Amino acid sequence: MIDKQLRVVLAEDSVILRDGMVELLTARGCAVVATAGTAPELIAAVAEHRPDVAVVDIRMPPTHTDEGIRAAVEIRTATPGVGILVFSQHLETTWAARLLAGGAAGIGYLLKERVARTSEFVDALHRVADGGTALDPEIVNGLMHGGRRNRVDSLTAREREVLELMAQGHSNRSIAGLLVVSERAVEKHVAAVFTKFDLPATDADNRRVKAVLAYLADTGA
Repeated sequence: MIDKQLRVVLAEDSVILRDGMVELLTARGCAVVATAGTAPELIAAVAEHRPDVAVVDIRMPPTHTDEGIRAAVEIRTATPGVGILVFSQHLETTWAARLLAGGAAGIGYLLKERVARTSEFVDALHRVADGGTALDPEIVNGLMHGGRRNRVDSLTAREREVLELMAQGHSNRSIAGLLVVSERAVEKHVAAVFTKFDLPATDADNRRVKAVLAYLADTGA
């Protein structure tokens, strides 16, 4: 049960879809503090309200090309504490890689047609707001097959599989269920990834997120 009420800024140029999402999120206990139909409105709303997370469509007026994702990158620079969840019907791996390039946590990218339940979307919002990741498998695959290999080359096939599922936002328990292995086995694979990516244990750093970002940087840049 999720008790924290999230403060959300919602950017969507379709009025019908935007109003529907506001109703759904409100019914799920979220507080939609502002909505925006254009990129400038989104940037202004985030600056004014400082939400936990901003939901951003990629293509917004006036050209309907990449205004939304450009605004998301600008928001990450200006207010890195605000989570960004890109929610679009378009798969743009170049911009996804750019959004992730800063190494900051709190990034999500979901494809509209692949979100089957409202609960999945709300769970993703909470993960992103808490500094985690929520990446659609298609985004992960696009990044993984779009560029060079560096640290990822050092991973075994199973370690890479575990890391891909981490990038999608799965917990160790969830990964164990999906791969039909013990949770202890997953923990060993995750520890091996941390070691190979040179991510020592510290109290301040979220190594899980850092590993995902290192993975995406190596495969998607």
